[in-house]
Amino acid sequence: MSAQDSVAHPRFAEALRALGLDVEVRRFPDATRTAAEAAAAIGCDISEIVKSLVFEADGVPVIVLMDGSSRVDVERVRQELGAEKVKRAGAELVRETTGYAIGGVPPFGHVRRTRVLADRALLDHDVVWAAAGTPHTVFPLDPKTLIEYAGGALVDVRERTA
Repeated sequence: MSAQDSVAHPRFAEALRALGLDVEVRRFPDATRTAAEAAAAIGCDISEIVKSLVFEADGVPVIVLMDGSSRVDVERVRQELGAEKVKRAGAELVRETTGYAIGGVPPFGHVRRTRVLADRALLDHDVVWAAAGTPHTVFPLDPKTLIEYAGGALVDVRERTA
């Protein structure tokens, strides 16, 4: 059993093994549930944090990968998916879809195969940090590889700032 197995959520550690992906999973004593908490703990910019957010598009779960400094524009997600209605998923649907609780959802390694949209701004960084299945664990990866493993479609779905 490697050190990463002992700190990552067991399901996520198994997903990493299945993908043949060797990443350094870091555990923090304080929760890294929010992008701001994670950035402070890691010592990186908040935009280098990947938020794995679950939405419901016409009743079907979809995951949006967004940088920590941006907000998802639900209308842009709706247009991207050609959906009638898009809303944030509740905690129960998040756990049912991913197998993880809000605040610890990784970008891949979910219990259900789910459509993934990845905001293009993630590619602005050499390395990004994402949850490793718990609110206390994160891992670094280059964004292109992370999006590839997540099966993400590159899109522009962040809110535009005035």
